[in-house]
Amino acid sequence: MCELFGVSTETKIRINSYLDTFFKRSVEHHNGWGLALLDGGYSSIEKEPIRAVDSQYLKNRLTGNIDTSACIAHIRNATIGDVSFSNTHPFSLTDISGRRWTLVHNGTIFDSPLLSPYLHEQAGTTDSERILYYIVDSVNSSCPESLTEQDRHELIDRIIRDITPENKVNILLYDGEDLYVHKNEAGTLFRSILPEGAVFATHPLDSSAWEEIPQNTLLVYKSGRLVYQGTPHANTYVHDEEKMKLIYLDHAVL
Repeated sequence: MCELFGVSTETKIRINSYLDTFFKRSVEHHNGWGLALLDGGYSSIEKEPIRAVDSQYLKNRLTGNIDTSACIAHIRNATIGDVSFSNTHPFSLTDISGRRWTLVHNGTIFDSPLLSPYLHEQAGTTDSERILYYIVDSVNSSCPESLTEQDRHELIDRIIRDITPENKVNILLYDGEDLYVHKNEAGTLFRSILPEGAVFATHPLDSSAWEEIPQNTLLVYKSGRLVYQGTPHANTYVHDEEKMKLIYLDHAVL
């Protein structure tokens, strides 16, 4: 599976050491890397469909200071979709109000009729990108110009509850202001609380105190503060090796 990294803080922090440790884990997640810096509502995305530790661009990038108050990053171990730029996370779309949504996903959608209509709209072929298409389409259908922040949180909470049955949906999602955090498999997403806010990762990235985030509950952070906690659901994902083998076979590039 893939791995995730994210930051939500009140003021900019230097994240080079986190990124260095995170991207070194690409030895086991070799199908692409991506980084989205999201300060000020903008989305600056850098990514390549190669193993992060083999990227000369990334090596050079990390020699300079990277300071941010909002970012998400991803290393990919592909299950659905070939290894290509269009299938490399993060994914980003803009809704009809001009709000940009950026997503990284660690998981697999085994079955979700809600996402199937986007197979022929998305740029790539991943189930992860279809999640973002469904989110933005749902926002557009809800008159985004009139949505309050609370409305957005509740909408994403409903979407998460709708797509998680039988599926693994660990995501970090940024809406231009707030960071949405969710996992539904035990032991697969942790947070480190800092004076400035919070850092998130699939596995702890340093020796500080990391804690597992709550299971099956959407969390929303704004400038490092937890501002919304969704309705807990019962859609826990438990890894099933046979189901994974079947989906690999279904989506194998022959």
